[in-house]
This record gives sequence, C-alpha cells and structure tokens, in this order.
Amino acid sequence: MTHEPRDDALAALLAPWLPGRRWFPVKGADARVTAVGGLSLRDPADDGGDVEVRLLLLRAEGGGSGAVLQVPVVLRAAAAAGDGSGDRDGRGDDPAVVGRLPDGTTVLDAAGLPEFERAWLAAADRPADVDAAPAAALGTPRVISGEQSNTSVILPGAGPDGTTAMLKVFRGLSDGDNPDVDVPRALAASGWPHVPRPLAWMGAEWQDGDRTAHGHLGVLSAFVPGATDGFELACAMARRGESFGPLAEELGVVVGQMHRALAQVLPSTGPGVDAAAAGSAVADALTERYGWARGVVPQLDAFATQVEALAERTRLLAEVPPRQRVHGDLHLGQVLRGDSTWYVLDFEGEPLAPVAQRTRPDLALRDAAGMLRSFDYAAAVGGGPQAWTEVARAAFLAGYANEAPELDAGTRAHLLRVLELDKALYESVYEARNRPDWLPIPLHAVERLLG
Repeated sequence: MTHEPRDDALAALLAPWLPGRRWFPVKGADARVTAVGGLSLRDPADDGGDVEVRLLLLRAEGGGSGAVLQVPVVLRAAAAAGDGSGDRDGRGDDPAVVGRLPDGTTVLDAAGLPEFERAWLAAADRPADVDAAPAAALGTPRVISGEQSNTSVILPGAGPDGTTAMLKVFRGLSDGDNPDVDVPRALAASGWPHVPRPLAWMGAEWQDGDRTAHGHLGVLSAFVPGATDGFELACAMARRGESFGPLAEELGVVVGQMHRALAQVLPSTGPGVDAAAAGSAVADALTERYGWARGVVPQLDAFATQVEALAERTRLLAEVPPRQRVHGDLHLGQVLRGDSTWYVLDFEGEPLAPVAQRTRPDLALRDAAGMLRSFDYAAAVGGGPQAWTEVARAAFLAGYANEAPELDAGTRAHLLRVLELDKALYESVYEARNRPDWLPIPLHAVERLLG
C-alpha cells in the first residue's frame, strides 16, 4: 500500500464520521485518526475513469487503545458527482456520502456500493477452479446490519454459476494471515463440508512503524441460502418450549469432527509438554482469570476457596490432551443451520488481538465449553427452564464425545468444568461492564460450576 498526500485529507474528513460506526474500536474517548496508506482499485464497469475505489488504512488511537482500520471509500470526481445534488458538505440525501474533499471530490462509504464490490472482485485472489463472476451478472449488494467488528455484505451473483456469496470486509487489521481466511480455506480443501467455502480473498502489505506488516483485507465465501443463526434458532425454540436436544447432538458431532479435521490440516508445531506441566498451565490460567474477574465483579469474592481447590485438582491431572488449532470463539452465534445441517463460521477470534495470539494452539475442549455457555444464554433470552438447558447440554456432549479426540471421560468432564468456569468469569466481567442486567446469567453459572 502507498501513502498519498490525499490520504491525509481523507483521514481528516473521515475522523468525525468514524465514531458513529459500530466497528470503530475507540469508544468513550477522543480518537486521533491518521492515514497509514491505501490501495486504489479500478471498477471494471467505469468507462470514464471518474470513479476510484480506495481501500484506505487509518490508524485510530485514543483512551489507551489503538488499531489499524480498513475503510474502503468510493471517490467520485466533481464532474461525475453531478453536482448541485448535495449540500455544502456534499452529503445530500445519499446515506453513503461521507463528505467532500477540498477539490470537490465526493467521498462515499464503499461497503454497500456496486463500484466497490466490482472492483474488489476483479482484484481478489481466488482458487484455481473458481472463476471471477462477470461484473454484469452482479446484483445489488446488501450490507448486513448489526455486525460490530467487521462488515459483511451479501453479493447476489458473485458466487459460482451466479450464486450468491458473502463478502466480509475486515475492519481491524493486524500483522499475519487472518485465520478467518486460512482456517476455512484449509478445512474446505480437506473436504470437510461444514464450513462455507472461501471463494476469493485479498491481502496487502502496509507500513507499521519501521517494519512492513502483512494481512488480509477481506474474504468472499459461499452463501448458505435460507440459513438461520444458531443463537436465534435456539432462543426461538426455548421460547416455544421445544427441545433443542436433537439439534444440539448434531452440533456436538459437527464440532467434534471439526476438531479432528483441524488437527489433521493445521497440526500444532509447538513443543510437547508433560501432563504435570500441562495441568499446571490450565490451573494457572484459571487462577489468573479469577483474580482478574473478582477485581471487576465483587460478587465473585465469595468463591475464592472453591476456585483454588479446583485449580489444585487440575494440577494433579494425569492426562491433558495436546493443544491444537481451534475455533477460539465458538458459540451459537458462530454457527448456522441450513440445508438440514450445521455450518461453522467466523474463525477470526478476537479481531483486535494480535494474530499470533489468535492462532496459537489451545485445548479443543475450550470450544465445547464455549458452546455450553451459549446454551445458558439462549435459555435466558428465550425464557427456557433449566431442564431445557440440561437437555441441550447433555445432547451436545453426547454428540461431541462420539467424534472428539480420545480422552478419559473423567478428565474430559473436569477440563470442561474448568474451561466453562473460565468462560463464565470472562462473561461476568463483560456483562458487568456492558450489560449489567445480564450479569446474573454468568454468575449463576459460576455458582453452579463451583457448587
């Protein structure tokens, strides 16, 4: 990517617009926005050359946090923009318009614009057996509302044979290949059918201080038509009093198969450790998490003795499974139900964490623990009784146990308890800070797990 003088003017124009975006990471503080650089793409349907698509990279800092962000914009020269249609700052009635540069160029948020989609698809890398969709075949893009850390756009006609595809525009960038590109690509190449196949992707290099960083800017994946978000589905079934057991058991099978596939296509190269060291590492992580959480949520103080006892028993485990690549942030909102089966999505992990942290090997059971915690939330939102949750938990674990890597049943149950507690402690802090009305959900789980 190159840094042009115009990028500084774009950064100044975008700075007051960015805090209104849900994916903007600097909250509750004045942000300083500077230009890192950008990449210009050509819209193949633009014969006059009056429209430019620029993938702008900005650094946002404030409140002790900072990130490199991708902000695609469409630049329309004054002659192409009309003008007279816009008011003095160029906004007019078009919600995509951000404003106007001093030279009269109109700047638009590119995410939902056909110019951006055509230019992105023309420039992206793709598998050898996937042809680029002709620009004339593309339908009207539709930005999915509600997403926070990235922006996803449904693109009719962008998939093979005119099918619909989904473009995810990564907003927060960090050095390293994005796992939401590499992991689905590896799983799909292995023949595992429960991940939407990546159809195209785009990478870039940019200057990060005195070094050059590399990362992915976005990925186009196959779209599962008519699919339902797993969390919304579970909430609705809890609300209607319908058992989630059969679907949970199928989901457990899929998650177990995913772990087997990940161990084969992305094997860990980390050094091996003996059981004692592995058990101590899990125990230390639990103790550290508890210390962090009780510092934020005073209600957790009462569980110090039980947490320490659980940690000590964890240090004595005779067997701890090897760490491997995992999903890293698995819950019901990361799976889709479509075509009478489950699909697993969003392997990105925490977008603002360094890629090295997001891709390091972990216990596969952490994904299973995350899903168990998700059943509690679905029952709480849907108003399901405790029995609804217990049926879903038991069914999921039965399906998972049949497909997951071999492990002593007692050791599996113990590690699941520790990892679910770890997740509930994290949730307690999150809810206390963001949704205090939801804090009882993880606190009840902590009480149950330590009871």
